[in-house]
Amino acid sequence: MSINHGQQDHKRRYLQHLSVIIGMIALAIASRLIPHPWNVTAVTAVALFGGAMLRDWRLALIVPLSAMWFSDLVLNNLIYQHYFDGFVWWHSDLAWTYGAMALTVVLGRGLLSGRIGVVRIAGVSVTASTLFFVLTNFGVWATGLLYPLTAGGLLACYVAAIPFYGQQLLGDLFWSAVLFGSYVLIARTYMQHQLLPAQKAG
Repeated sequence: MSINHGQQDHKRRYLQHLSVIIGMIALAIASRLIPHPWNVTAVTAVALFGGAMLRDWRLALIVPLSAMWFSDLVLNNLIYQHYFDGFVWWHSDLAWTYGAMALTVVLGRGLLSGRIGVVRIAGVSVTASTLFFVLTNFGVWATGLLYPLTAGGLLACYVAAIPFYGQQLLGDLFWSAVLFGSYVLIARTYMQHQLLPAQKAG
């Protein structure tokens, strides 16, 4: 009886932990759908948070990426519909963004799983912002639509994106603080047990 009770209690706490994380990710992604300064969104912070806090690596990737895809579906077909012909499920420009997000999930899983602290979170957040900046702007350059496919064109692309990078740094730091800080507060106040951070696969 005691073993079954312990298993039920562990399952209850894990589901509680999981529901809080998924709920916070959903709320953060919803921030993309309201007016906001360019690049000041929860995208990178959500990927870091999911990578660090979801035990199952598949969920760590699927939850933030699927939430991103759903919000893109809304944005592309309601807000930015004049840029596309017909209903848009996916477009090639998103590949670089989603690739950067997937790598950010891996970054959160590798550097924040079980080792959460203010300085570490801030450092990983800045690293993730830089990763997103480098990859997505490389993707913009690689299309050849806005910049020539030369070293000078690549440099011009990165220079033009610096103001957006600055805004993203601030946004990512803010949202990382909100997500990780809120989770710690909720865990200590309501969940009444130790945090259950993601565990690396054996």
